[in-house]
Amino acid sequence: MSGAFLDIVAPGLMTSLQDLGRRGHQASGMPVAGAMDPVALRLANALAGNAENTAALEIGYLGPTLSVAAGAVRVAFVGAAKLTLQPADGGEPRPLRPGRSLRLKRGDRLAIGAIEAGAVAYLAVQGGFAVQPFLGSLSTYMRAGLGGFAGRALQAGDRLPLKNATAEEGDEHELADSFDYGSGPVRVVLGPQEDRFTAAGIATFLSEPYTVTKEADRMGLRLDGLVIEHTSGADIASEGLVTGCIQVPGNGRPIILMADRQTTGGYTKIATVISADLPRCGRLKPGDSLNFATVTVAEAEAARREQETRIRALIGGIRVAEPDVRLDPGALYTVNLISGMVDAVSGEGR
Repeated sequence: MSGAFLDIVAPGLMTSLQDLGRRGHQASGMPVAGAMDPVALRLANALAGNAENTAALEIGYLGPTLSVAAGAVRVAFVGAAKLTLQPADGGEPRPLRPGRSLRLKRGDRLAIGAIEAGAVAYLAVQGGFAVQPFLGSLSTYMRAGLGGFAGRALQAGDRLPLKNATAEEGDEHELADSFDYGSGPVRVVLGPQEDRFTAAGIATFLSEPYTVTKEADRMGLRLDGLVIEHTSGADIASEGLVTGCIQVPGNGRPIILMADRQTTGGYTKIATVISADLPRCGRLKPGDSLNFATVTVAEAEAARREQETRIRALIGGIRVAEPDVRLDPGALYTVNLISGMVDAVSGEGR
């Protein structure tokens, strides 16, 4: 451990350590967990100069305030939120731009405001966090209190140890553009229990809007809307689940299973969200509306390949960022910025 930390001054609503997930342990009942929006996590890590699977802070709804207890640290934020730097030297707070890296010095405070588009954003730290992995991953699985930092969301007073004692001075980097998550209906492949729903139930699922409810969390997005009709009840023998599968329990309202989903379940599944649309679903928040549309397996595979091409292009297009330009009001007040005046009546200069 380096003796370098990020101190949590205020934790935000839901801030946790997440990487791309804990894979290879579902047979033992361990969920994959990991980032709700893996695209944004990968982009933040690329900006910070990290491997794409490095654990970062996943920030839900409202961001934390962090204080640097290290020589210096380089961070990169990807998401839509107001960032405010309070310099350690007592200077005026100043806004920062997302989608770029930034070197913070000892004592600097970074305040991350409400997430303004989507439900999550990510803050990567160059070098990552010096936290012990659990089953090969730093992802936090909060329902079981496992992984991440103490198996839970961050709290005020936590000290996150950093792998790097300091960050060297150098160029900062930025994304050339934001990532396009797409719009329109969320694409699904029907099944595996398509036959357990009436034709009218399937038509309802594919034609009616649904709204994310306040019960939505990292385990699943509970949706409200018209009831989806079963042919003979919602219960089946418990079987394996995948991220993005859509269960329809007895109340007839769908649930999209997300990062912290259980590994098995006994409700009928009407469809599965294609992998290319999972990051978009991971960004949904209570009150958001969505529709569904079916695609073939071949179309789903093509969409995922096309998405990966765009991610790689965006990472490959990362460029050196323009320096932050800061105005010093005190200095401006000491300079005569007016070289002359004109009398509005006579037109003569003074």
